[in-house]
Amino acid sequence: MERMPGRGSGLGARLRAVFGGGRAGTVEWDEAEEALMGADLGPQLTLEVIAAAQARATRDQALPTDALAAELRSRLAAAPDAPFELGPAPSVILLVGVNGTGKTTTAAKLASRLQREGRSVILAAADTFRPGAVEQLRLWGDRLGIPVVAQRPGADPAAVAFDAVAAADARGADAVIVDTAGRLQTSQDLMAELAKIRRVIERQHPDQPRHVLLVLDATIGQNGLSQAETFLSDAGVTGIVLAKLDGTAKGGVALAVHGRYRIPIVFTGIGEEIGDLAPFDADAYVDWLLAP
Repeated sequence: MERMPGRGSGLGARLRAVFGGGRAGTVEWDEAEEALMGADLGPQLTLEVIAAAQARATRDQALPTDALAAELRSRLAAAPDAPFELGPAPSVILLVGVNGTGKTTTAAKLASRLQREGRSVILAAADTFRPGAVEQLRLWGDRLGIPVVAQRPGADPAAVAFDAVAAADARGADAVIVDTAGRLQTSQDLMAELAKIRRVIERQHPDQPRHVLLVLDATIGQNGLSQAETFLSDAGVTGIVLAKLDGTAKGGVALAVHGRYRIPIVFTGIGEEIGDLAPFDADAYVDWLLAP
């Protein structure tokens, strides 16, 4: 990972306090279990990690904290290999998620990243519902010198996506990033709207969208699991952007989501600046999670 937030999650400090006396008995492992639960790994994953780490510590004669770190790394290393790559132009990238996860800012960060790589990008303001969303994306577009395709507030989001892909075809753009409205995973009507956006894009280019990225708020805790489940089935999610990692003292939801659904984590949001979107790196993430 290019860099991580300046402070760790605090989990490492707690684990070192648990095992600092040199003992690794039942009491200490129970306290370690509570620490992992507090970091948002979730009950099932926590039990699996603790059991496997205990076995590692015994087998390899390793310190408990080293065994835990090795177990977490091995689980993330088992993720499907899914590097973020663009295909034949235009590659359509659909950003989805619930309200308030930072999709619009993530769209701008991703556009900036592709731009720095020499790619031509078009932004699609398909969040026609949230007041100010279209204007926010336009401001980012002006700042970056990237065209933004938009319609009036309340317009059909699928029509916006259609226009953006058509514009990319006409201009020979490398990528279209579609910013969609936040929607609760329990809203069937809004999830159906998302499916419509996908269908419109597929009619224009049967092999698109290239990526469907679920933007997950790293501070959201175990609710991230239900979000991932619904968007995976209804939107065909191909990867996760873990946003707001700099704003949490937990962050274990990435492990929980991957552990259950095996969805690759593609990027992490590590700050508020336009350049603060980094490719996910499992080793750096575990180092951050277990830092003091």
